[in-house]
Amino acid sequence: MTRSIHKAAYGDLREKLRTLRTKAGLSQRALATRLGVPHSWVAKVESGERRLDVVEFTEFAQACGANASKAFEEFAKSASVPWVGLPRKGRP
Repeated sequence: MTRSIHKAAYGDLREKLRTLRTKAGLSQRALATRLGVPHSWVAKVESGERRLDVVEFTEFAQACGANASKAFEEFAKSASVPWVGLPRKGRP
């Protein structure tokens, strides 16, 4: 299985984050200040050099003044993630 950071959907996630930041009128430095991280952290997240977990996604979105759950829902609906069905009960 390919690591998620190399999948098209992760590029979609990075674009969503960049859009949240720019719509908020924030530079990478300004967002980093709000998050209490070095500005290089924001740059690495947006460039794909650093993975983001769900807690960090929430903090990133909220620091941009966005509703994190709505932002994630928008990403999930538009991302290029292929549908993978879940196994039925009783199936391995």
